[in-house]
Amino acid sequence: MLKTTSLLLATAMSTLSFLGIVSAAAAGQASYVVDVHSGQVLEATNQDELNFPASLTKMMTLYLAFEALHQGRLKWDQKLTMSENAESKEPFKFAVGAGRKVTVREAVEGIIVLSANDAAVAIGEQLAGSEDSFGKMMTEKAHRIGMSKTVFKNPSGLPDPEQVTTAHDMATLGVALMRDFPEEFKLFSMRGMKFRGMKLRGHNNLMYRYAGANGIKTGYTDASGYNLVTSATKNGRSVVGVVMGEKTAEIRDDKMADLLDTYLKPAATTATVTTGAPKQTSAN
Repeated sequence: MLKTTSLLLATAMSTLSFLGIVSAAAAGQASYVVDVHSGQVLEATNQDELNFPASLTKMMTLYLAFEALHQGRLKWDQKLTMSENAESKEPFKFAVGAGRKVTVREAVEGIIVLSANDAAVAIGEQLAGSEDSFGKMMTEKAHRIGMSKTVFKNPSGLPDPEQVTTAHDMATLGVALMRDFPEEFKLFSMRGMKFRGMKLRGHNNLMYRYAGANGIKTGYTDASGYNLVTSATKNGRSVVGVVMGEKTAEIRDDKMADLLDTYLKPAATTATVTTGAPKQTSAN
């Protein structure tokens, strides 16, 4: 009887903990802007509030892919086999079919331009054997580079209630990509790609409309809202900005453009640091 009671109690506590993660992470609006070179925080509103990253997750998938390329564990022309698991990841994917192959370069470019879920899973499975193992690798790397509140569970960013991050952490990852892989980071400026005879246009519409923007990644799920991490350089200043939890892609992009306008002014007229008070998250 005692063992049964203990088991029930442990199950209840685990359930409450799980629900706590779910309720703590919500599509709350957040923003963060940091000067890449000085580290000065220029904007911080709800920057430590837990949110779901959606496809911003793929930034870490690419960080680990770039690291593996530098270490010789991947090669650009290496073939990756699409597993049935990878092929099943809707909606954005190459859709070449289970058992078919793509190169590492195609996978990387597909993640950047198309947010291809199957490509992200193929890289994760190649490097770690499974999505679960790769999620652990991602989380470990995240904590090592200063993303203290982030937990990754899969390489694509498809919904998982335990996969959470913050605007501050995603800015940290954006800066780390620029710092640690400066040559590979240039790929984030791609606005389109050619894939086996097809010309494919990217999802990052801000890249088409904002002079000075040179990356990085969009993200959306119903739970996360519309997310965006952007790097931009103008008037001698480079920044990484994050906008999370917006209701539409247009609102998200407009907000990012306004932030960039504010903090990429000539040095003499740049606004002072703005810090918004974090909102309280509900425990209900």
